[in-house]
Amino acid sequence: MRRPWWAALFGTALVLSGCAQTAQDDNTKVYKRSGNTINVTDRNELYNENGVPNGDDTPMNNFGYVRHQKSPIAGDANGYNDMPSFNREKAADLISKLCTQLPGVKDVATLVTDEEVLVVYDADTNNRQQTADQVKKTALSVVPRYYHVYIADNPQLMKDIERFGRLDSNTRNIDQILDATIQRMLKYPQGAKLSDGENENGEMINEMNDRLDRDFRDGTPRTTKMGQ
Repeated sequence: MRRPWWAALFGTALVLSGCAQTAQDDNTKVYKRSGNTINVTDRNELYNENGVPNGDDTPMNNFGYVRHQKSPIAGDANGYNDMPSFNREKAADLISKLCTQLPGVKDVATLVTDEEVLVVYDADTNNRQQTADQVKKTALSVVPRYYHVYIADNPQLMKDIERFGRLDSNTRNIDQILDATIQRMLKYPQGAKLSDGENENGEMINEMNDRLDRDFRDGTPRTTKMGQ
């Protein structure tokens, strides 16, 4: 009479053991994904990849926070070999798209070099200076802060910057090639100066490392620049 009772107990033990093993296997999968032990507060992204919804918020509205620590292992690259680089073509694409959303701006062509942004646009506006300021600040919001932005509301200049699209930073005499077009663009409204220390194009006025770039209206004599 006792055999069925022992059999039932043994069967229950097997089931519980199987459940525990399944849970351990699930945890193991999570450990492999994260690389270390789980802490729900610290590693919330493992459980909530899309962020915590707040009313009508979307992922575009969420804040971004990332923390990195240097690896304690000497010489460990810590995954930074795959560091993303600044994509000039995508930046030019984004600037053109954003500028076409501005009031009165109908057509935009953008060239992004290693330190300049050239934007030529066609706009139907009664305030060219205000529109120029909006276009310039839109471009500045996309690129790193050391970039200088030059703009022109003359669609005929689009062909000028279009032909530069196949060039690169290593092109022979690239500085002189760009300089001629930038000088022409400066004849058009450039918007308001950015600050007391920067002119309309984001050029620092009389900066100490001025010889490293190709500023035009920063107080440095043009003979110095062309002599480089």
